[in-house]
Amino acid sequence: MAELLTLREAIERFVQNGDTVALEGFTHLIPTAAAHEIIRQGKKDLTLVRMTPDLVYDQLIGSGCAKKLIFSWGGNPGVGSLHRLRDAVEKDWPQPLEIEEHSHADLANAYVAGASGLPFAVLRAYAGSDLPKVNPVIKSVTCPFTGEVLAAVPAVRPDVTVIHAQKADRKGNVLIQGILGVQKEAALAAKHCIVTVEEIVDDLKAPMNACVLPTWALAAVCLVPGGSHPSYAHGYSERDNRFYQAWDAIARDRDTFTAWIDSYIRGTEDFAAFKAKLDQEAK
Repeated sequence: MAELLTLREAIERFVQNGDTVALEGFTHLIPTAAAHEIIRQGKKDLTLVRMTPDLVYDQLIGSGCAKKLIFSWGGNPGVGSLHRLRDAVEKDWPQPLEIEEHSHADLANAYVAGASGLPFAVLRAYAGSDLPKVNPVIKSVTCPFTGEVLAAVPAVRPDVTVIHAQKADRKGNVLIQGILGVQKEAALAAKHCIVTVEEIVDDLKAPMNACVLPTWALAAVCLVPGGSHPSYAHGYSERDNRFYQAWDAIARDRDTFTAWIDSYIRGTEDFAAFKAKLDQEAK
């Protein structure tokens, strides 16, 4: 059953050094606040999983939180490369980073397998692709019924999944609206799931067929308004395109990046203070 906790309490309790951690959200509802809290608390040696690692993973990797990245695409959407990710892979800064690359369909199915309690996922994929040559965990199996050769990948079962959503009720049931990635599957695949939300309400008033994560599937719900910035939260906030553009210059240089992390994340008490600092400097 989900507990209503502060984000600081949730990260401290459920994210341990060496854990496999997935922070999922597609286009919007990216759990930026949780990534910042992981950095503030100095979590180390994490295996990070995400279908589309973007700014939050650039920040985690550059801050020395990660030892491995399992992913299916990586970049600053609409802008270019993730410079801290590239520096870690190419030059071992701030420490070496192991990478395990998958296709989108592969990783999505791996989450589904994890959520289903299965050891691996099976899919039609990788015909003519060289990706299996560089990722040894991509295997093949023969269907016992048709003889068809299919791709197989291990299930993804994070120690902790973190997502952002629009709202939760006071019992810890969560409503997600708008574009969905693999948040639900990633949540159900994890040992523990933390959800940050824009608001906590008495009644979700969930529309028909809405994606609701029940309290029994979650470990903690944390009230963090604006917790997906600079991504947007459908119905609550808009995407901050300028931040994505500005990040390219911030992340290109190690010293500039480190100074930004020290000032804006390690130097702020929580995400609300981070947002206040951004807003003040924008005036």
